[in-house]
Amino acid sequence: MRPRLPATIRPKAEVRRFTADTPGERLDRFLARQCPDLSRSRLQDLIRDGRVRVGGVVVPKPAHRLRGGEAVEVEVIPLPPLEVVPTPLPLKVVYEDDDLLVIDKPAGLVVHPGAGHQTDTLANALVAYLGRAPTPDERPGIVHRLDKDTSGLMVAAKNEAAHRRLQAELKARRFKKGYIALAEGRLSPAEGVIDAPVGRDPRRRTRMAVVTGGRPAVTRFRVLEYLPGATLVEVWPETGRTHQIRVHFASLGHPLVGDGVYGRPCPALNRHFLHAFYLGFPHPRSGRWLEFKSDLPPELQAELARRASRSPSGPGLGGSPAV
Repeated sequence: MRPRLPATIRPKAEVRRFTADTPGERLDRFLARQCPDLSRSRLQDLIRDGRVRVGGVVVPKPAHRLRGGEAVEVEVIPLPPLEVVPTPLPLKVVYEDDDLLVIDKPAGLVVHPGAGHQTDTLANALVAYLGRAPTPDERPGIVHRLDKDTSGLMVAAKNEAAHRRLQAELKARRFKKGYIALAEGRLSPAEGVIDAPVGRDPRRRTRMAVVTGGRPAVTRFRVLEYLPGATLVEVWPETGRTHQIRVHFASLGHPLVGDGVYGRPCPALNRHFLHAFYLGFPHPRSGRWLEFKSDLPPELQAELARRASRSPSGPGLGGSPAV
């Protein structure tokens, strides 16, 4: 039996550099747009602590108004180390070798520890499964993430070298990720590209939105089938912004079925309809291309069957797109 040792996450300090692009904007609001991974209160604390420079000068006031064109630097101080407690949760491992494992994540499983989820996350399960922390300074083996209620394929590294290499491949956009989604309404045209920047929603900071000045985000899609009240879509994101697919389809007026954040809940489905069905990437050691596919989980298949049964053309014949 593998020894079960706690892992310690030690986030690295970093300096982020930006150029002010909106004259008259508050400093904290500008940084919130540029750093969607940090809360507004965290950014305000960094400003007050003297960790932000505008034009090379420390500015300790969150309400400071930018003129536009200034160089803005923020020193992001790491939070205290977070111990990841090993928790032997069930994992569906679809592939494993000396360097990595590919997991088919169920909906409802949070990837990283956080408020309300300290011991029941994928990170906890990975530490328990491996018996150790795969890397000394990063989250346990995790290369990319899926939202809590998104199911499907993820890759995790088993050693530091593999973790660094996989992260580099991801950053270079050499990962290929495909999703199956069910969007509300009848999506038209039957295929296309959504090219719209994604950032923190200025009205509701817990959400993301298509916003001017957000980070570039590109999503390709192809309609697979029209069903009563919804469209089954194959989705291929070219970037990996937080909530990107959900935000992009909501911006078209077609939020994902069951998405209570960007659309509305679905009484028959206790999650949003988004599944990572395809994952391809170069092996971190050999460079050989690996690819994996995952079937829709039973609850998503049941939702399709329920909708298809309402179609005049009968189950499974909800209508093909004209392309």
